[in-house]
Amino acid sequence: MATATETIDPYLGAAQIAARIAELGRTISEVGAGPAPLVVVCVLKGSFMFFADLVRHIDLPTNLVFLGVSSYGGATESSGAVRLTHDLTLDIRDRDVLIVEDIVDTGLTMSYLLDILRARGPRSLRVCTLLHKPARKRIDVQLDHVGFTIDDVFVVGYGLDYDERYRNVPYIGVMRFG
Repeated sequence: MATATETIDPYLGAAQIAARIAELGRTISEVGAGPAPLVVVCVLKGSFMFFADLVRHIDLPTNLVFLGVSSYGGATESSGAVRLTHDLTLDIRDRDVLIVEDIVDTGLTMSYLLDILRARGPRSLRVCTLLHKPARKRIDVQLDHVGFTIDDVFVVGYGLDYDERYRNVPYIGVMRFG
């Protein structure tokens, strides 16, 4: 799947990811939500696989919505310039909202998302991320549910990409160049 100058070394296996997602779903279900269905926000594109698997483990009424942001382009590090590429199609005022993200590293993207969503008046706003890479942190953000804390490596697979490739790899691997 990788090119001659790119390799992917396994980092988190598919079974390990599936087991952790089931745990996250149970925990989110235990926390619960208010009178209206929990609004679960998929941050596109990298979170789509995690989101699909996670919501099947949330035992609560839900509304599923999608939000697109971009901060990487074709690079291996965030540019720091976050832009909205697809907005919510549901009013979140007075609703319990759970943001589902693939990876939080610098915190810049999540800080941006939290700011724009808080301004819309949700009852509560929580964050669930599959991966947390604290070595890259530039801004502190509240992470309510974390799948895995990872080393300072560039990862692909299970929805995460490099230049729009490798999202279909069924595990998370470390991308090596050269």
